[in-house]
Amino acid sequence: MSGLCLAAGALIASLPLSAFTLAWTHSIEKTRWEEDYRIEASRLVLTEARIKGAGAGMEPPADADFRNGVWHYPPKLPPLERLALTHSPYAADYEICSNAACKPLAEILTGLPEFALIEVSPCSP
Repeated sequence: MSGLCLAAGALIASLPLSAFTLAWTHSIEKTRWEEDYRIEASRLVLTEARIKGAGAGMEPPADADFRNGVWHYPPKLPPLERLALTHSPYAADYEICSNAACKPLAEILTGLPEFALIEVSPCSP
């Protein structure tokens, strides 16, 4: 199995992706945040992040470039084994985007409970 795997307890889904965007709306500032990842050597490599606004702990770094109303920057993180995301009714759902289409995690992991920890990782080969 290859691609991107999502897991929340017994709920598991796999998507045939080698690159994707993780998107969400900041719960306080109500602005969109996007992070582009590619799967490389069984790790998630964060290649670019975009923030539509600043404030409440989401200030862009000093080297960010402001284009078309959005801050763009290359995050300085090592490749990751997984991402841990919290699903809650108190914040907008995370979305997985590819080929210019986005889908909320609750639509990918059907039956997701109201509160859940979701692990996002490359699928095992």
